[in-house]
Amino acid sequence: MTTTTLPMLETYPAEINLDRRTLAFTIDALIACSEACTACADACLSEGMVAELTKCIRTNMDCADICATTARVLSRHTGYDANISRTLLEACAMACKSCGDECASHAAEHEHCRICADACRACEQACRELLAAMS
Repeated sequence: MTTTTLPMLETYPAEINLDRRTLAFTIDALIACSEACTACADACLSEGMVAELTKCIRTNMDCADICATTARVLSRHTGYDANISRTLLEACAMACKSCGDECASHAAEHEHCRICADACRACEQACRELLAAMS
């Protein structure tokens, strides 16, 4: 899949104190996870046993919002504050772990939950790798 994330980061005229490829990979994982969580929550709402999926839906929605916000903040570099980025990445990794665990518990019955769990796991790993690179 081709994205504009890396080309946009490559055109940024000032210095970025992070590896641009790692940063782009993380932003793309955040966007993909946000989309997967949004779609999973919607699919859960269409299931016949929606009441049993309430926690999954809530966790999906929280994770989607946190990932989307983190992607937007990581896409901005003017006046950059590493402490804000670190805090968001830590919160995002935690939200992705929680959502991934919840979706994995429904994966045997719902394919959309399996796909979402995989996206959450990949995003959690990308967040942790970027955090390690920031240290």
